[in-house]
Amino acid sequence: MPSVGILVIGNEILSGKVVDTNSPYFCQELRELGATVERIVTIADEIDIISKEVRELSEAYDFVFTSGGIGPTHDDLTIRGVAAAFGLEIERSDGIADRLRRAAKREPNQAELKMAEIPAGAQLLDAGDLWFPLIVVKNVYIYPGIPELLRKKFESARDRFRGEPFVLKKVYVRRRESEIAPALNDLLREFPDLLLGSYPKLLKSSFHVELTLESRQAAYVESALESLLKRLPTEAIFKVE
Repeated sequence: MPSVGILVIGNEILSGKVVDTNSPYFCQELRELGATVERIVTIADEIDIISKEVRELSEAYDFVFTSGGIGPTHDDLTIRGVAAAFGLEIERSDGIADRLRRAAKREPNQAELKMAEIPAGAQLLDAGDLWFPLIVVKNVYIYPGIPELLRKKFESARDRFRGEPFVLKKVYVRRRESEIAPALNDLLREFPDLLLGSYPKLLKSSFHVELTLESRQAAYVESALESLLKRLPTEAIFKVE
């Protein structure tokens, strides 16, 4: 199945001035598509750091998504960092420059033309109804940091990342984690490939623990679910989804 590394770029994220919502979005969407996010890294706006992390992630995973650091200002260094990762020159895209002219209905200034700079040989993917394309270098997809734009660009390319989706079942239990831990351990011994999550509820609720059972094989999940329900007292089960 496709593996993905995510690189979140921005001093504003590291300082806490801005909360990263892009990597959770990627994780949720890729999970539904059947791709697996294996690593998320958050780094500063520094070309050398961007270059190092992009190169390492590109070698380790099928796809790399960068978020942030593209635009007309001094701290928008992602394009140059990606180019440096692969030893590429920076070139101006006439196609993007033309899009800038049409969008602004005038000749773009130097700051705006910075947005037309791309790593040499980069692929430009049409991003649906957005005037600015999605830039791809090898297996690295360069996304903006603005969540609304990032999501639109992802939607335009999402089929590229499709694998075999996970099947998910949820069980809500009226017992505390410590009470059901032996049953969960026994379940994993019987189903070692099951992705089993256990999430306690600390606030007042109709249940104490939410359990998630996942696999790419529907029959495997159903068998595991049946086994789990047999291991737990009937009165302990609040709901199954």
